[in-house]
Amino acid sequence: MMKADIKNLEDIVLFVDKFYGKIQQDDLVGPVFAGAIQDWAPHLQQMYRFWNAALFGVPGFRGNPFAKHAPLAIDARHFERWLTLFNETIDGDFEGEMASDAKNRAQLMAKMFLQRLSGINGGSSRVVV
Repeated sequence: MMKADIKNLEDIVLFVDKFYGKIQQDDLVGPVFAGAIQDWAPHLQQMYRFWNAALFGVPGFRGNPFAKHAPLAIDARHFERWLTLFNETIDGDFEGEMASDAKNRAQLMAKMFLQRLSGINGGSSRVVV
């Protein structure tokens, strides 16, 4: 049976809730999120707005995602796991142009965050004095 594509905010709520459910259960990324987020409701609301803006151009997202992640003790392994769980969640329920777009955007974000974090933390190619 063919899966539907991501069509609206309802679909975004579905995949965001499922995704962060997996995140909270994960042994690698779960503890990082648990240490950073005490109340999940505002975070999930923010993620609905973020993905609604990213995928459908709906205004309403305010925030600096990178600034929130910069202080966390995260590295390439965390981003790989985050992406694996994200792609798994999308693929579990959706297929189509928007589903592919969501996965591409997640990959680009993970790559950009990782590059910026290694810049801040003095990646292995840099000497920090």
